Amino acid sequence: MAAEIIHPGTQDTDDPVDAVFALHRGGKMEVRATVPVRDADDLSLAYTPGVARVCTAIAEQPELVNDYTWKANTVAVVTDGTAVLGLGDIGPEASLPVMEGKAILFKQFGGVDAVPIALACTGVDEIVETVVRLAPSFGGVNLEDISAPRCFEIERRLQEALDIPVFHDDQHGTAIVSTAALWNAAKVTGRRIGDLRAVISGAGAAGIAIAKMLVAAGIGDVSVCDRKGVVYQGRGDLTDVKAEIAEITNKAALKGSLAEALVDADVFIGVSGGTVPEEAVARMAKDCFIFAMANPTPEIHPEVAHKYASVVATGRSDFPNQINNVLAFPGIFAGALQVRASRITEGMKLAAAEALADLVADELTPQRVIPSPFDPRVAPAVSKAVAEAARREGVARR
Repeated sequence: MAAEIIHPGTQDTDDPVDAVFALHRGGKMEVRATVPVRDADDLSLAYTPGVARVCTAIAEQPELVNDYTWKANTVAVVTDGTAVLGLGDIGPEASLPVMEGKAILFKQFGGVDAVPIALACTGVDEIVETVVRLAPSFGGVNLEDISAPRCFEIERRLQEALDIPVFHDDQHGTAIVSTAALWNAAKVTGRRIGDLRAVISGAGAAGIAIAKMLVAAGIGDVSVCDRKGVVYQGRGDLTDVKAEIAEITNKAALKGSLAEALVDADVFIGVSGGTVPEEAVARMAKDCFIFAMANPTPEIHPEVAHKYASVVATGRSDFPNQINNVLAFPGIFAGALQVRASRITEGMKLAAAEALADLVADELTPQRVIPSPFDPRVAPAVSKAVAEAARREGVARR
């Protein structure tokens, strides 16, 4: 039977479902002018004939587009609607509320303008070609809610084709915040990240990116598990992406199920959904870390996780240590756009993770290994770290 559609005004005004629809009526964002158009003089400056002088200047010196249009501080938030939050493939129109939400978070937390763009195509070639054609209007591209494994190739090809930052937040935002939290979890318990063996449940966009970042951050060992168990070299059914990750992970040469991989593991990172049996959790190492980030239902409920783990994190706002991408992407793009970076490098991502971890370095407790999204220090700290890293890595253009 089809789900009941509840429209605003049909429920009591205190009903939370009705409040959600009421908030979304008409959308969550708008375009506003930054200059006045009050009279003929204003019109002649903002539009014709004055605008022709600016157009001519940009035609002669294309780099001036960053100084005299919105391009330098504007990001395209691009999706095809195939992997939306926990909803899956719901299509481009149904993805728009999420993309609008992402856009207002860019503005609220990073001061970056963002435009939702939901595409009515899912082919890799079509998406790449469309975004390349749109790119002259934007200073960066944030890919969002595009299903794996296509998302990996789409991001790679766009990075090769464009000279502006292209960032798939489902991959790298999650990896950055997870890495920051893990650094601090190790610190608060007197360990180093190099002492830890981690197991990641989920070999999609987030799981692959987290594994790569943890390797770059110096994790002792990390294994990635998909529905068939541990991803290891020589497993006959691996995609190219999984084969690549198998080459740099799983030093212990584990095989078998997720439950088997968790035996004596120091860290569980869940980005897959489903439920991990408590008996498997009980076999992890003493004082382990559990980052169960599926929404709305964590792979391991905090009540269970706290029986065995010294640090517990989820993707939810109603539990401590929320692994929330909003801690990363506004500041990352703000920093990259500030220096007109041509791309976002691995070094810039690690710098963002370090900046996040450092924000709570003097306030660490097992219940606080990552700052709150509402900490006003977050975006400025991440932006500064990313800009500095871009200059060090030679991708900054100012």
